[in-house]
Amino acid sequence: MSKTISTTKNADLFERSKKVTPGGVHSPVRSFKGLDRPPVFFASAQGATITDVDGNKYIDFCQSFGPLILGHRDSDVEMEVLRAVGDVWSLGAADPYSLELAEWIVEKIPAVESVRFVTSGTEAVMSALRLARGFTGRQKIVKFDGCYHGHVDSMLVKAGSGLAQEGAASSSAGVIGNQVADTIVLPLGDLDALKNLFQNCGSEIAGVIIEPLPANFGLLPLQKSFLEALRALTDEHGALLIFDEVISGFRVALGGMAQVLNIVPDLITYGKIIGGGFPVGAFGGRRQIMEQIAPAGPVYQAGTLSANPISMRAGLTTLKKASAPGKYEQLNDRAKNFADELRTLAKRASFEISVVQNSSLLWLFPGEEKNTPSVPEQFPADLDKRFKPLFLALLEQGIYLAPSGYEVMFLSHAHTDNILEQALGKFDRAFRKLGG
Repeated sequence: MSKTISTTKNADLFERSKKVTPGGVHSPVRSFKGLDRPPVFFASAQGATITDVDGNKYIDFCQSFGPLILGHRDSDVEMEVLRAVGDVWSLGAADPYSLELAEWIVEKIPAVESVRFVTSGTEAVMSALRLARGFTGRQKIVKFDGCYHGHVDSMLVKAGSGLAQEGAASSSAGVIGNQVADTIVLPLGDLDALKNLFQNCGSEIAGVIIEPLPANFGLLPLQKSFLEALRALTDEHGALLIFDEVISGFRVALGGMAQVLNIVPDLITYGKIIGGGFPVGAFGGRRQIMEQIAPAGPVYQAGTLSANPISMRAGLTTLKKASAPGKYEQLNDRAKNFADELRTLAKRASFEISVVQNSSLLWLFPGEEKNTPSVPEQFPADLDKRFKPLFLALLEQGIYLAPSGYEVMFLSHAHTDNILEQALGKFDRAFRKLGG
């Protein structure tokens, strides 16, 4: 891709959009804030590539922020979606499609004995927190600095990538004190702080929610021992352990991080992959807890478009295909090899960058490997400034990343060896342009 590519239509659409939409976008990170150029408006996608309204094609490492583990418009998922559209769009009633997906998840995931479908990860978290309070009769919820759990008011405290880019240090405007009064925020990975909290007020804690693989504020893998201690402490004090696996669920392995860690949480929240690219969320866990959800129990939760038939059928087709024998190993190995190649190219170009990889997630930190953050307080104040030239150089070459240095990259099965070879050539040119 040359430096003289056309961006006329993109710029025109952004100007039109700003007149009718706050900031011109429908989710903040899409705005290209701080990048000194209008966002890219994409018109079509296939496999590992996306094409903008000006006709420019990019290799996509955003993949809709993770749901597209098979790539854009996978042929099997597309065929099922077309069949689904021919049958029904929306019901607001009981249906066989959500039952089939629920049965599949309950059969495959030991930690999930019962599941309720909703329409987004945020809604799944909101419902899981209400359920934790309803089941325990307690009020306080514990979260960790840098973990993102959607835009639930009580969770918008030190919440990760979106707010980091907006410059909000602790919460969103519009979130008032009493909405977060029962939210306790602990430093990520700090076992002493965790033990002290439970010693002082363990009997007041309804639940602890955590991303077992924090991937919304860079990629910050945790020590297994910390998560094992968290499981033990919640058990000891009668609090619920909630794994937020909206990103990692069905991404790192069939059973998500719960399987990888061999830790069984009380509740799990899901989203992204389980809808196959269509809007979805879910929460599930021990039957004893889930039976407190209406109409079986007194904790109310409802949704007009919950368990949308198209999302259910796209999701089940995606999950079955992604979990076929050897598929997770293939994707994770490919991601590891790709990360190794990126490190080699950066070193050869004398470009300082750290590549953090876990399963099929990668994070590019623009700085020396020894300075790669492992907890939020280690993030440099100028991360956005460092990320900007890298993002723009890659965009120029035809590589699309999420437009924020706090976001991760996602590989899909559509990122074949041939596609990744092409991508490495583009990364090499960008690194050489930026290198010393």
